[in-house]
Amino acid sequence: MLSANQVASLSAIIITKNEARDLPACLASLSFCDEIVVVDSGSTDATVTIAEAAGCRVLIRSEWAGFGVQKQRALDAATSDWVLSIDADERIPPALATEIRAALATADGPAGYRVNRLNTFLDKPLRHGGWYPDRHLRLARRDVARFTPDLVHEKLVVDGAVGELSTEMSHLSYVDFDEVLDKQRRYALSGAAQRQKSGRKGGVGKAALRAVWLFFRLYVIKRGFLDGRAGFLAAAANAQEMFWRYAATGWKP
Repeated sequence: MLSANQVASLSAIIITKNEARDLPACLASLSFCDEIVVVDSGSTDATVTIAEAAGCRVLIRSEWAGFGVQKQRALDAATSDWVLSIDADERIPPALATEIRAALATADGPAGYRVNRLNTFLDKPLRHGGWYPDRHLRLARRDVARFTPDLVHEKLVVDGAVGELSTEMSHLSYVDFDEVLDKQRRYALSGAAQRQKSGRKGGVGKAALRAVWLFFRLYVIKRGFLDGRAGFLAAAANAQEMFWRYAATGWKP
C-alpha cells in the first residue's frame, strides 16, 4: 500500500497485432499514464514502429496462446502501482482520464474499477441490444490483479473490492464490414477451440438454435431495433458468430 503522501503510478497495457490504423489515437488518449506497455503478436504493419515512436515499452511475443495469456504477459511487464487495460480500438476521453487519476489518489479505495464502454458498430453508437451498458473491470492495482487464461472473452479480476467509474470510454467495435467478418471468424474459431478444450460439444442443430435465439434476444427482447439499421446488423453479426462457434466445436468432416 502507498503512504498518504505518495502518488500512485499508472501503466496502460495493450496487446496488439496489426493495429496501425487504431493505435495512434489510442496512445494519444493515454498521455496521462506514466507508462505504456505494448505486447505485440507479430504485426506485419507499422504497429511496432508507431508504439516505439510514442515512447511505449514494446515486447514482441509472436506465439499466440490466447487473449488471456497475452494480456497477462502485458500485466506482468508493467511496473506501476496500477494498470489500465485497454485495446487499440478504445479511447480514454479527458474527463475519464481525470476521474481515473482522482480514483488513484483516493486513500483506502477499491482494488479495481469498472469502466462503462460506449460501443460503436459501423460508426453508429449502440445503446440497446445488449451492447449498453457495457461495464468491464479495466483499472486495477497491479499487485492484486490477474487475467483469466481464456482463449477469448478473458477477464481481468482482482482480489478485493471493485468500484465503478462514471465516465464512459469509447470503443470503435467494428469500423467496416471487413472488420466485422474478420473478427467474427477469429472469435468464432477461438470460442470453438475453448469449448472443445473444456469438453463441451457443438453441432449444426445446436448452432442454429443458439443463433436464432441470440438474435431474437438481442434485437427484440433487449430492443436492439431502437438502434436502427446498426442495431439489426449488430444482432445479426453476434448471431452469426454464435452459429459458427457452435458449428465449429468438434467439427469432423
